[in-house]
This record gives sequence, C-alpha cells and structure tokens, in this order.
Amino acid sequence: MYFSDDPAFKGRRRELTAEDYVYTFKRFADPAVASPSWSEVEELELLGLNEYHAQVRKSGKPFDYDKPIEGLRALDRYTLQFRTKETRPRLMEVFAQGDLYGAVAREVIEAYPGDSMAHPVGTGPFVLKQWRRSSLMVLERNPHYRERFYDQEVDPAPDDAEGQALKARFKGRRLPMIDRVEIGVIEENQPRWLSFLNGEYDFIERTPEDFINQAMPNGKLAPNLAKQGKHAYRTVASDVLFTVFNLEDPLVGGYTPDKIALRRAIALAIDVERELRLVRRGQAIPAQSLYMPGTTGYDPAFKSDMSSFDPARAKALLDLYGYVDKDGDGWRDRPDGSPLVLESLTTPEQFQRQIDEIVQKNLNAVGLRIAFKPAKWPENLKALRAGRYQIWSLATSAAKPDGQDSLARMYSGQIGAQNYARFRLPAVDKLYDEASHLPDGPERLKIFDETKRYATAYMPYKYRGHRFITDIAQPQLIGYRRPQFWQNWWEYVDSDPDAAAKFKH
Repeated sequence: MYFSDDPAFKGRRRELTAEDYVYTFKRFADPAVASPSWSEVEELELLGLNEYHAQVRKSGKPFDYDKPIEGLRALDRYTLQFRTKETRPRLMEVFAQGDLYGAVAREVIEAYPGDSMAHPVGTGPFVLKQWRRSSLMVLERNPHYRERFYDQEVDPAPDDAEGQALKARFKGRRLPMIDRVEIGVIEENQPRWLSFLNGEYDFIERTPEDFINQAMPNGKLAPNLAKQGKHAYRTVASDVLFTVFNLEDPLVGGYTPDKIALRRAIALAIDVERELRLVRRGQAIPAQSLYMPGTTGYDPAFKSDMSSFDPARAKALLDLYGYVDKDGDGWRDRPDGSPLVLESLTTPEQFQRQIDEIVQKNLNAVGLRIAFKPAKWPENLKALRAGRYQIWSLATSAAKPDGQDSLARMYSGQIGAQNYARFRLPAVDKLYDEASHLPDGPERLKIFDETKRYATAYMPYKYRGHRFITDIAQPQLIGYRRPQFWQNWWEYVDSDPDAAAKFKH
C-alpha cells in the first residue's frame, strides 16, 4: 500500500508501514496537536502513552516522536503491537474508524506545519484535486492505488437479489470504478433539492425533509421521478437528534433538585412529535434514549420520558421548585427572584428556524422565555466544546456498531470532547468504566439499560428523534447502497451514460 504522490516525498513512492501508525497514534497524545479525540485514545490506556503525554504537558518540552512507547510498537515493517493496562475488547473497533485513525505520513505533517488539513495525503482510492471551502470538493482516482476487486470484497446475503445482481455485474472490476467525484456543498435545502432535480448532480444525499413529500409521497418514489429513472434508498439512520444543556452553566446546569427540575420541565414542555411531524415531515421516529439504531444498547421496545410532551407536568415542576412569576410581568423568574431567560445556540437556515419557532412557543406556553443566538454550525461547535453556551439542539451519528460512544456523552473523561453537556456524575463514570472492560453480552447490556435511567433522571440531554434518511440517485449512478456508518461508497459505484440516455427520450 502506497501513499498518494506529494512533494513532501521528494519524488519517491512512499509505502505505508506499521511505523506510520505508531507516529499517527502518537500525534493524538501530543499536547501541541490539541486533538479533540485524545480523550478516546487516553481511555485505551496504551502502556506508557498517557504517562508520556502528562510528562510533556508538565515540562512544556516538544513531544519526542522517536521516543519508544511500550504499548504502541512496530514489531516489523507490517506488524503493529498494542499493549493496554487492562482488557479492551473493542480496541480494534476504535482504531477501525478510518476518518480519525487512518495513518498519516510524518513527512507530510512536517512539510506543512499547522496546515496539513489543506494537504490530505492518504492511501485511499481517490486523491483531493480541488477544495473550495463550503462550496466544492473534487476527488480524482488515485493512479497508484493498490489492486482491489469488487467481487472479492462484496459478499451480499443469498436472498439479497439486488446485491447479487450487482456482484455479477461488477465481477472482475477493479476499484474504484469511476474516475472523478465532485461534491457540491449547498447549505440551504431548496437550492440543494432543485439542483438535483435539474440534473446538475447524479445523487442527493439525505433528501431534505421539507421536500420529502414531493419526493416520496406515502413512502414511495414519486411517479414523475420514477419515470425519469431515479432510484430512492430509505433507511433508519444510526443517529439521534438531541437538545443539550451545559451542566456548568449557572442557570440550567447543576445537580441540585431545582436545577434538575428546570431541565426536566424544559424537556417536558417541548413538543417533539410536532417537530417530527410538521417540520421533519414524519421523517424520524421519537428517541427514547441516548443509544442509536444499529448500535449496542439500542432497544426499539424501550420507552422513557424522553419522548413525553406534558406541559402540565412541566408547570407543576417549575412551581414546585420556585420558578414562578415574582414580579408580575407574565414570565417565570428564578427562585431568587432574578429574571429567567434561556439562551440557545442556533443556525440561520430557514429549516432550523421552523424548529426554533416550535420550541419558543412551547416554552412560552409554560412561562419560560428563550432567546436564540444564530451562528454558523462550526462556530457553534467550537462554543459547545469550550463550554461557552447554555443550550443547543443538534444531531450526531454513530461511527461504529458499539454504543460506548453514546455513553461517552455522559462520561466526565470526555468533557471537552464527546461529553457536550459537561456532565459529571461518579455513578455514571463507574458504569462507563465497567462497560469499557466487559465483553459484549447481557451483563454489559444491563449497564447500558441503567445509564438510560440516569440520562432521563438528570436530563443533561433531551433526545428527540432518530431520522429516516432518503438518498436519491439519477439513473446513470449504478451500484449505490448506503453504508450503515460512513459514506465510503464512491469506490463501489459506476456511471452508466446509456442508462441516463434511455430516460431522456
């Protein structure tokens, strides 16, 4: 396996080796890199790595990438050895996340100090040829890509007629089958949908909910689109919509009964079913817990207060804990009599504004005021990770089949990373640690069930829904199938201009 060409290699072909992975994983431990994923690597307790990270932080000296680390070694050119302090049954599942833990070449990182993100050099089937931020990404076939063949990798179930037909069609075809991929970034839903209808794109990923009735009336592809040869693919996503509260915020944070009551009252006051039905056009199912479809811990039969809409209970909770209108202006105040105004991050798109309007009406109906603070999504994410916010509503997707990442959202060791709520509870930390070391099975599932109860009781997050995703392809795109977790399908599809021509006449 070879890295794609780059000036950093000075004209030589550069093979991928085990040492590249040693270097890559060490980068997560380098304080100068400030990786938001360090907490996940730290948890694995690779022998010597955490200790060296702490030593570098304390001394302020540069990280020595040549220093041997006992738990992370290249035994030879192609063999990597991990050694951990305790058993880690899912360690390989963590490192299989190619988006985070794919190998980088040391020469490239050192050739572009602080700017390696703009010079991605990997070993994959495509190379980045053009990148206009927030607008366009162009990938082209990697001319030095290793030999891989469709039918040697793709193994559909015997009763999967479509999969078997594709395997027969692509027998002997080398991957990737297409030469170029152009990804258009269109933030507003209407122009994104119209550009696909106008034939400017071969494919639309996640048909916007506000156009789903036009695209998929009664759950079936619209007759006019079917006549044009378009194909629809609908799945329940391994994702969750949620509202997060900053547990360090002086108003909505804290662990005393009055603070918990405020968060639970806000959660009970929000009519999620209305959001899912009207704004999302029925393209989601209510969420009952932190765990996502397709992952360990998710149970479709589980029910909780996460999905409850009960303004009467919300008002009763607020009254009971002293959140009443003390100055007669029609709005509830804090128990000490000071004004109570909630503040939520939001994004400026029309689609999000419709959701915000529902939340505002719901909270106003129980006497709570809320102000929305719009900014671009990346800016909000920075504020979220830094703890400079009070409330935000967003979504996340699962990266792998295990539910531990979802549980990490309540683990104190992930504050500043996946624990957006900055939630800190020793009982939950203990359960998280137990789940980390246990093998898959009934005992671990019992832990996940217990954490669902903590999540509902303390309400650091209100989980709202799991979305249906509908992707639609033009007739010329052949072989698309949505992967469960990551969109790495480009190498498995082909383009057939004859199919497109057939539907133009």
